[in-house]
Order: sequence, then structure tokens, then C-alpha cells
Amino acid sequence: MDKVIIRTDKAPVTKAPNSTRPIYSQAVKAGGVIYVAGFVAFDVTGKLVPGEIKEQTTQVMENIKAVLEAAGSSMADVVKTTVYLKDVKDFAGMNEIFKTYFPEDPPCRVTVGVTLPLPELLIEIDAIAVPSS
Repeated sequence: MDKVIIRTDKAPVTKAPNSTRPIYSQAVKAGGVIYVAGFVAFDVTGKLVPGEIKEQTTQVMENIKAVLEAAGSSMADVVKTTVYLKDVKDFAGMNEIFKTYFPEDPPCRVTVGVTLPLPELLIEIDAIAVPSS
């Protein structure tokens, strides 16, 4: 099985302290399936976007979209996501933005309430995509 690491400068990447090496891959394509890492609401400079759940969800989805495009795929190929919410009361706001990225045939989704690594983070989402071509 071929394993391809997907990288793009259009989405943030976390690097180890005092290193230029990423501590995880933005995505991995294996067996024709693209596994997208969990993204939070950091922009490409590594700064948290200002705002609440809708703004953070938009940034997260844009990060996922950029990584999928770098892999030669798109949001239309997403078959499953997992949404991690700091506060499940943010579900409605997250869902309002989420559904705009999947206007037809949305993927399967799991949504859970969690403690995220930084207090200002409200959401994290990972994705699995199966490109049609």
C-alpha cells in the first residue's frame, strides 16, 4: 500500500519547539483514502482567528478544504467527519456553518464534547475523504 503525506502552505501546521519539522501530517493518503488531521481555528500563520463558534468553524473548514485540495480532492469527497466541541451548546452555530460546506449529500458525522488543548479553542474537526477519481 502506498502512503502519501499531504502538505500545503494554505493550512496551518504545528511544529515541534525549536524545529522546522511538523509534529503531525496535515493529511495522509493511503489505499485511495485521504485521512485529514484534526484542525482547529488557526490560520496559516498559526494565529487563532478572532470570533466565536461560527468564525472558528469557518476557519477549521477552510483548513480542511485546503488540505483536501492539496491532495487533489474536495469537500464533496468527504465521507466522514468527527467534530470535537468544547461546549455542546455551540452545536447549532457549528452546524449552521458546517452544512454550508456540504450542501448536498453530507458526510457521516460524529460530534462529541471534549476538553481541547487550549482554553480559547472552541472546535476541532477531522475528516476522511474518498476521491471519486
